Amino acid sequence: NSQEASSSSQDDWLFENENFDDDRDGDAIVEALADVMIRHGASSEVTDEILSCAAVMGLEDPRVSLVAALEHLYEFRPLPKVAARKALMMVGPPGVGKTLATAKVAARSIMDGLNIKVVTTDIVRAGGISQLQSFTDILDVNLDRASDSNELKDHIAQGLEQVDQIIIDTAGINPYDVSDMRRLAKFISSADIEPILILPAGTDAKESSDMARTFAAIGTQWMIPTRLDIARRLGGLLTAAHQGNLSFADGSHTSQVADGLVTLNPRKLADYLMPQKSGHKQSQSSPNKPSSSSPSSSDQTGSNKAKRMQVKRTSKAG
Repeated sequence: NSQEASSSSQDDWLFENENFDDDRDGDAIVEALADVMIRHGASSEVTDEILSCAAVMGLEDPRVSLVAALEHLYEFRPLPKVAARKALMMVGPPGVGKTLATAKVAARSIMDGLNIKVVTTDIVRAGGISQLQSFTDILDVNLDRASDSNELKDHIAQGLEQVDQIIIDTAGINPYDVSDMRRLAKFISSADIEPILILPAGTDAKESSDMARTFAAIGTQWMIPTRLDIARRLGGLLTAAHQGNLSFADGSHTSQVADGLVTLNPRKLADYLMPQKSGHKQSQSSPNKPSSSSPSSSDQTGSNKAKRMQVKRTSKAG
């Protein structure tokens, strides 16, 4: 018995080394994901959650770990491609791409064989109506206008009896102006409407967070990220979805109206955050894959390494 005990104790180092290797592999994955989150400018809270989730799952590949963490932490709900009782309303601050998003949703619905109605409340901004009108003319769809919540209510009531989907464009809203937000809230409450936040990629995480919480307060539960084709940093989107408890819907990845939306899911979002190095050809100018000679990827190497180690220690402490 004593000989067996001695033999067992001598073999313990095998399991200790095995655990050490597991820890080392886990540390490498945490470091890789920390680098991704830092590069994209995600908030410390979002970074900690993703790293903690990846560490608990114990997967062996950083990208697979990122996909799993995104699936666990975020909700992905594509916009309906069938008849819907709720009208879809594009909301957000000025200049984020609401009108183009409206046109893209309308174009996809028509290509899916749906009968749609398009309404705009953006009747004050110079060129607001003409821009959307040019799209609806091409789609051979009438563009209705609503100057107040009562007119919008009437358009929706009529549309529910005639069409499969109602898509609404709105004027740009200052999320920090109480009167602007009240007017938008009145439009939303006038009928059975699903507000969808249009938010551009590349926006600062704190700014995105503030806007997401403000629009969530008036009933927004969905988000369409825009400029996915040109933005280098997507951390603001992760932070906005987290702070506003928003679901990722479709994403806008091109200025073209036809086929202008991509359905977002954990794997697709991971592609934007952490592009695969092999098996997928990407343009050298791809925004999310800077070259090794790019100033943003070389000048900040030391700074990112220090931040990564700090994030890693914080994640372990949590």
